[in-house]
Amino acid sequence: MSRYVSPREARRRFPTLSPRGPPGAGGIGGSGGTGSGSSGRAEGAPSSPAPPTAAAAASSDSSSSSEQASARPSLKGAIVYSDGQFDDARLCLALAQTAAAAGARVANYAEVTRLMRDEATGKVVGAYVRDALAGPGGKEIPVRAKVVVNAAGPFADEVRRMVGAAADPNDGSKKTKKKKNSSASASPPPPFRKMIQPSSGVHVTLPDYYSPSDTGLIVPKTADGRVVFLLPWHDATIAGTTDAPCAVEALPRATEAEVAFILDAVKPYLTVAVRRSDVQSAWSGVRPLAADPDAEDTASTSRDHVVAVDPRSGLVTVAGGKWTTYRAMARDAVDAAVAAGALAAARGCSTAALPLVGAAGWSRALFAEVAQAYTVPHRPGAIDTRVARHLARSYGGRARLVTQLAEDEGLGRRLARGHPELEAEVAYAARHEMCETAVDFVARRTRLAFVDVAATEQALPRVLEIMAREKGWGFWRRRRERERAEAFLQTFKGGM
Repeated sequence: MSRYVSPREARRRFPTLSPRGPPGAGGIGGSGGTGSGSSGRAEGAPSSPAPPTAAAAASSDSSSSSEQASARPSLKGAIVYSDGQFDDARLCLALAQTAAAAGARVANYAEVTRLMRDEATGKVVGAYVRDALAGPGGKEIPVRAKVVVNAAGPFADEVRRMVGAAADPNDGSKKTKKKKNSSASASPPPPFRKMIQPSSGVHVTLPDYYSPSDTGLIVPKTADGRVVFLLPWHDATIAGTTDAPCAVEALPRATEAEVAFILDAVKPYLTVAVRRSDVQSAWSGVRPLAADPDAEDTASTSRDHVVAVDPRSGLVTVAGGKWTTYRAMARDAVDAAVAAGALAAARGCSTAALPLVGAAGWSRALFAEVAQAYTVPHRPGAIDTRVARHLARSYGGRARLVTQLAEDEGLGRRLARGHPELEAEVAYAARHEMCETAVDFVARRTRLAFVDVAATEQALPRVLEIMAREKGWGFWRRRRERERAEAFLQTFKGGM
């Protein structure tokens, strides 16, 4: 539920909000951002309503001169509403762990190299996968399936193109002469129509003093049509964003021009000096906007999800969508797979009420229980409340397993000054969270690289030391991991 608040109330909620918008801005409405009450919720911790939160700048009336506009207050008020926030990497991991607990076979770093296709029917009946950590020379492993679901995000079209080059599973990698009467050769394949229209989204991470801990700011349309936001996130502030067509790549990088674009966009709405030197991390992602390949309107790209079944191969592709509708996406994709494979379903879809790993034992007061139960192994005194909150939000009911590991093995120190991540989290991730590389830990098990790249570089030697011990790495593997991690962190520095 949203409500209007006065300029005074808006600035009370967001103290760094400027009373003056950019000179000459026309009538622009404001709306709110996100609350930290549910920040960082992962591993199936039950959702909780966020407190009334964000205010956003409303705008000035147009005036005859930019000097007059900038000299008088232009903030007319704000719209305040509640929203939620979560850690996408932790939630993704929780989904994989929950699937494994339900009986799925989950493989990390399993790269699809080609699809299997039955020559007689033309249907896709599996895939060949390779251990991506083994490099290009790694052995291909055949994985057979009644139905194959393509959920490759921005790379969905790349997998769809594999249908034309799919191999017959009965002859390994050999080419097969097609039978004249096979359904696969009955008619030429239709022209390939792309589903994915990738869009680049760049964010920068700024110090926590740019925003309150429980209130975000969004201007849905500035004078030049931009969307501007500042949101509290992991005890810092993220600002963004860009939205422009881009190429699909595994490791996108924010450019210095994009970083400057975001800083220039937020600057008119803040009283604090917006400085390039304040940027702690800058990162880019690819939004897989999707269009139905069977739709007559080829311009029907949207942020909603699309489930498409190739009538020739039976390949099910789910693309597009967003985190807020991921369970609906899962339901629609699985229902389509059941229908495509004529599979017998014992019951209807159960995703709507399925708790994720970490939900058991979670409560709003879990951080207090963690703090009281934990005995700091390397010094007298209680655990820092910030660390306890971080563990409860990141691991849910499994937070106690992390603190127990810290106590038993003396891994209770922080990895980087000013950040709550503990040494024990590295060992826990290696043992229980399919963490295979140092990059996995700093970017995909924690968000340290996204929050503060300098702190990540400070933590890296200790992360490598613990990972090497857990994984049995020798000197050369540890050296390669360090080089890969250092190269990865360079992509979080913008153009610097």
